[in-house]
Amino acid sequence: MSNPAPTSAPDAPPAVAPPTAARARYALLKRLADVVSLPASRVNTFERSVVGDLLVEMLRLAAPRERHRVAQRLAPLGEVPNSLARMLIRDEPAIAGLLIEGCASLSDADLVACARDTGIEHRFLMASRRGLSEVVTETLIAYDEAPVIEGVLRNSTARLSQSGVEAIVSLSRSSPELCGHLLRRSELRPSGAYVMFWWCGAEDRKTILQRFAVSREVMQEVVEDVFAMAADEGWQDPVSRKALQFIERRQRNRSAVQKSPYGSLEDAVAEAARTGLSREIAAEIAYLAGIKPLTGAKILGDVGGEPLAILCKATGLSRVDLQTLWRSIRRPETRADGSVHPDWERVQITYEMLAVDRAQTVLRYWNWSLSSALSPALLKAIREGDDESVDDYSAPERAAMMALSENFGR
Repeated sequence: MSNPAPTSAPDAPPAVAPPTAARARYALLKRLADVVSLPASRVNTFERSVVGDLLVEMLRLAAPRERHRVAQRLAPLGEVPNSLARMLIRDEPAIAGLLIEGCASLSDADLVACARDTGIEHRFLMASRRGLSEVVTETLIAYDEAPVIEGVLRNSTARLSQSGVEAIVSLSRSSPELCGHLLRRSELRPSGAYVMFWWCGAEDRKTILQRFAVSREVMQEVVEDVFAMAADEGWQDPVSRKALQFIERRQRNRSAVQKSPYGSLEDAVAEAARTGLSREIAAEIAYLAGIKPLTGAKILGDVGGEPLAILCKATGLSRVDLQTLWRSIRRPETRADGSVHPDWERVQITYEMLAVDRAQTVLRYWNWSLSSALSPALLKAIREGDDESVDDYSAPERAAMMALSENFGR
């Protein structure tokens, strides 16, 4: 992101009286602009177009102040000859901005072409234009310019497509300042928020949990009898089994308990506190919690610590167990002056604020996207940084690609 953030359009060229030799040109430009501005009852479309073509030829050789005056005259119009509009919106920002920001006659095709033919200053001006469509915002987002994307996110009248939102989620890894703005958008879905959680700051993480940690109660009520059907079939269908595992109320893995050297998840956590959190114990905690070791490693290694609170709440571990697990990963509880460490305080607040069902939703989506969706092809794409083929993967696969790319040395 080497481009500096534009702040505003440059000052308009000063209105200087034309020299005597240029009076005729000045008057002619003004009169032709007036003709273009006439209502449809006075001049038809073809006449307006011809006048526009003549203005284009004159403006190519005109001074900036003359082009600015014409652009100012045409900006409020509902109909501007296309050739004239195309030229003026590619002019220097002080001139182009008059039409880019306020001219109603510009089509999506005009704006997209302008975004492609100009630079960041024009795209920054375009980001604040009212009523931007999904086609235009996708074009602006595609340049990965954080100031422009921030302008789009701040524009409450701009519409974002889901592919555009996913692109911003991905970009927010390297530009975390976008997270807060994206979280205010109605187009953001839980899938994007959950994966963005891994690189968000503390306040943004809190917002994600408050807004997107949804209940699965409705799904549980609707498919209640399906569990019995799947059990009668011996859970042979992998598609329904995976979906029902996401929906069911029980989080812990009962079969893992039977195979584990520990009697329960609590016992494994206590052992980690006594002997230290080894790779084996960490994997055992993950299995007992009903998640894959890769998901468990991501949670236990998180710098902020909030995922640890989510794991404990989702699996029914107590506050004491949370503290025990916190100590096992050697995280501080107090500062040098004896006060509560802010990280530990934040983790405790996260634990208290979440209902069990909502914590399970977040945990299961992480497990679904970070491990269950992984395939050899996706692992290869993550290692090689193959963002070009991202559209070939499903939503959870794309989430895994974004969340795990840092783990593979990118």
